[in-house]
Amino acid sequence: MSSSTDSAWPKHAPEAVTNLIDQHFPQLREAMGNYAIEQLGPGTATVRLPIEQKNIRPGGTISGPTMFGLADAAAWIVILSEHGPVAVQSVTSSMTINFLARPEPMDLVCHASALRLGRRLAVIDCRVMSSGSSTLVAQATCNYAMPREN
Repeated sequence: MSSSTDSAWPKHAPEAVTNLIDQHFPQLREAMGNYAIEQLGPGTATVRLPIEQKNIRPGGTISGPTMFGLADAAAWIVILSEHGPVAVQSVTSSMTINFLARPEPMDLVCHASALRLGRRLAVIDCRVMSSGSSTLVAQATCNYAMPREN
């Protein structure tokens, strides 16, 4: 990975990041569903996940793996937005999630914010809420290992 971002990469462009993911990791959409990048900014992303029946667990709430996957994807989206194609090979090295409230079966929104975007490690704070609510249903801290420089 180059120490600087490719100057041609359109930072903070949702369509560019979505295309990059669809090109290199189409399985993400298969696993999660039809997520949408709603907003990108310097070190931040807002990602929406429309909830499908496959995301709902017995008892009428959204499954933990669904919330975990959304937070993990949102963290990766922050990294891709900042670094572009050179960061496609970044991987989750650890993740801690706290489930804080029982979400209703409605769209989830994750606000992800970089705490550190280093050459070897990225640390992203992810806050998951039900659509239209400011109540946190989960909070995660995602650590990503960045690809080695060639």
